[in-house]
Amino acid sequence: MEEYTIDDIPVLLQENLDAVVIVDSENNQYKSIIRKGIFTNYLGETGSYHDLIEKLWFHFSDSNEKITKDYHVFVSSYGEFKGKYSRRLKIMVEGRLQPNLIQLSVYPLENPKKYLFVMDELDENVYEEEFSTAKKVNTIQNTFLFSMYIDIVHDTTSSLSITEISDDTVNSSIKYSEWRMMIVNMIWPEDQEQFLRRTDPEYLKKNFTPGRTSSFDCMMQNLEGKYIWVKLIFSRAETNNEDDYRFVFMVQNIHENSVELLSTLKKYEELALTDSLTGIYNHGGIETELYNAINIRSKTDEPISLMMLDLDYFKKVNDTYGHSAGDSVLKQFTSIIKKFMIEEKAAVGRWGGEEFVIVCYGKNGDTFFGMAEQIRKNVEEYEFPEIGHITCSIGVTELKADDTFSDAFNRLDKAMYASKQIGRNMVTIL
Repeated sequence: MEEYTIDDIPVLLQENLDAVVIVDSENNQYKSIIRKGIFTNYLGETGSYHDLIEKLWFHFSDSNEKITKDYHVFVSSYGEFKGKYSRRLKIMVEGRLQPNLIQLSVYPLENPKKYLFVMDELDENVYEEEFSTAKKVNTIQNTFLFSMYIDIVHDTTSSLSITEISDDTVNSSIKYSEWRMMIVNMIWPEDQEQFLRRTDPEYLKKNFTPGRTSSFDCMMQNLEGKYIWVKLIFSRAETNNEDDYRFVFMVQNIHENSVELLSTLKKYEELALTDSLTGIYNHGGIETELYNAINIRSKTDEPISLMMLDLDYFKKVNDTYGHSAGDSVLKQFTSIIKKFMIEEKAAVGRWGGEEFVIVCYGKNGDTFFGMAEQIRKNVEEYEFPEIGHITCSIGVTELKADDTFSDAFNRLDKAMYASKQIGRNMVTIL
């Protein structure tokens, strides 16, 4: 050891280091001084510093797959260093099946905008050890996509970690106020207002006592550019100073659970609005459609028409053939209506018993009257199993711009009963 002097250090470094790069962040340039091993082709002799940062950081940690361009707005905030900095990165080199683990050290030069990047490839044993450790950590924290430390008073962020890029924290000079206004573009448009409100510094100060944690769910664009369900979590750090407003912020991937929950809720919603016998809307479901149609008609000139259908002498069917046969008739009757309306923008529902209601968009009263007449004929000609033939009475009305629910329904109800009174197996329009 005594043989070595300070004069030997440059030679030793040149022999042992894999890559040395001089960076000028102000002029967006880099120059490679040493390139060996995997860095021979990975680094250019010169190039854009912006592109180098993208290449090192802005890809998924286990592949060279690029992160969606929307997130590249943060590239500039990754390339400024206030002091010495070191971290491990995974990079994908062409021809390799697995990522290469490298050690990166950054040394600021006298000029505050210039740095010395020193990079070394770590051997496979280190990689395996890192992989094993990361795998254990990921089994516990694999749902957390992003985390960082926030100081609202000083408008700073630190200890930024994006697990899909690296298990290590990232050096970032971005202010919290800047980060907030950039990340809002990754939030689903309908959730952006809530995000801005819940992440506002004054909101956080007002609603978080030391140690308090709160969260809310929203949809957010992931690094692949796809919107997923996430939970945004804020936790105020407990300190001895009540005027400290430092927070831990985390983004948790809850997409699979949320999609499953929404699917379950959708099933329950459908069950709550569906008639169990016929499979169409029940009374509550078709009533909601009526209210929606009236609301739409009050705002647009699109014609919307209503139809009410009632099976004639249906009580005789139940009394003569039994309720099982009656249920079969109701199902067959429903099939006739649905088949006829299949190409229309329409909602079909069972109002109750043997009464049915149709809400049809884009059809005026006269056109819908003709359609009702065809349905009446189809029912009259159909031979129902067990009972043979049965008819129906139908009422039709077109919605008016100033209709209330009572106005429209009373007119429809009167039209249907008018068909009953004049002999049944008829269509009446009011």
